[in-house]
Amino acid sequence: MLEVSAALKQGQITPTELCQKCLSLIKKTKFLHAYITVSEEVALKQAKESEKRYKHEQSLGDLDGIPIAVKDTFSTSGIETTCASNMLKGYVPPYNARVVPKLLDQEALLIGKTNLDEFAIGSGGTDGVFGPRKQNPHSKNEDSDWLITGGSSGGSAAAMSALGSATGGSTRNPAAHCRFVGFKPSYGLVSHYGLILLVNLMDVPGILTRCVDDAAIVTLLNHLFGLADVSKLCIEIPKEYLVPELLSEVQSFWSKAADLFESEGAKVIEVSIPHTSYSIVCYHVSCTSGVALNMARLDGLQCSHRCDTDVPTQSMYASTRQEAFNDVVRGRILSGNLFLLKENWENYFIKAQKSATSHLDVFLTPTILSEAVPYLEFIKNYIFTQAVNMAGLPAVSIPAALSNQGLPVELRFFEHAFCDQQLLTVAKWFEKQVQFPVIQLQEFMDDCSSMITQ
Repeated sequence: MLEVSAALKQGQITPTELCQKCLSLIKKTKFLHAYITVSEEVALKQAKESEKRYKHEQSLGDLDGIPIAVKDTFSTSGIETTCASNMLKGYVPPYNARVVPKLLDQEALLIGKTNLDEFAIGSGGTDGVFGPRKQNPHSKNEDSDWLITGGSSGGSAAAMSALGSATGGSTRNPAAHCRFVGFKPSYGLVSHYGLILLVNLMDVPGILTRCVDDAAIVTLLNHLFGLADVSKLCIEIPKEYLVPELLSEVQSFWSKAADLFESEGAKVIEVSIPHTSYSIVCYHVSCTSGVALNMARLDGLQCSHRCDTDVPTQSMYASTRQEAFNDVVRGRILSGNLFLLKENWENYFIKAQKSATSHLDVFLTPTILSEAVPYLEFIKNYIFTQAVNMAGLPAVSIPAALSNQGLPVELRFFEHAFCDQQLLTVAKWFEKQVQFPVIQLQEFMDDCSSMITQ
């Protein structure tokens, strides 16, 4: 983004030209199902206003004139917000989520709303009603051979730079599949007002970008000041993350990253987080309970889908939810209501909430078990990511290397709550040392044109 911002300020490209190039790329890559809604008229109008400011040397910052997309869980005034569901198809909010005007105040161009798993429930980007996000759209076997983007913010990853949201890993997960930086801020640092919530106490707006500096700018943490003095760091390696399912290549890159920090004077120690094995269970209880509570308001009476049959109210509720929720969402609602029953409240929900505490320094772990996998090999889990959301900690996923299959492998850092700027500074140091090549827009457009021609 800093490079594009500099090009705009130097007159190498105008905001309108940039916006048109992005819109053209969206049309060329429609097969990726990255976008649910493309706000072409809105973006071009904003681009013309930005162009006027640049002509008079009155640009409003690094985001002025730069197109950005937001996940379709964020309310956008006058623009349809569906959560990739039949339930909210046609819903146009009368207000913006708090993060949207934050970007618009910086004169970013709102280019569209990105795809996701229905109601952000999923980790593969495969369960939305507008089609799954694919990395391999020209595979011979259409049903199984394509690679997942990760989820639930899979559309934001496919869009290359966009706001996402995270309940249990939904920005870091797709970032790790698609070689981007995925940043989840501390819970409470970025407002989730206007985000259609899955779990109130865990949902956090996040960002997927090409580099750490871009993530800092978009989350309004501004520029990072220099690089971290890693000789003063204590990097902790949780041994519980050495699970049998962890790909040996991922384990190797994890070890090399730890050695890199140690060679620069950091203290690297292996630690034990004894309750790690319980975190996925606690996450499941908290998540499904939150889903049951938040989905209860979508009953067909107000702004959501409503069945056409003329039946009594209770039957209308049942028919509406049967028609408009997919099997995954209904399963979460069913489990959540079980945990919220009076006889189960203390034994399940309260115990799960008590587990969400943390006393950590800088941790280094893999982001996901392996590189991106074909759809049929996809296992739905957040084995490395959900505990951080439960504790409200900041976390960032960074591209580290390519696997033998030529697919990205990423590592993840997480820190104390509200130490986000220090965390990104450490991530920036690691990014500079690794020098993993970022995706170049022109190369990507050329690749897309080649694929379309074939």
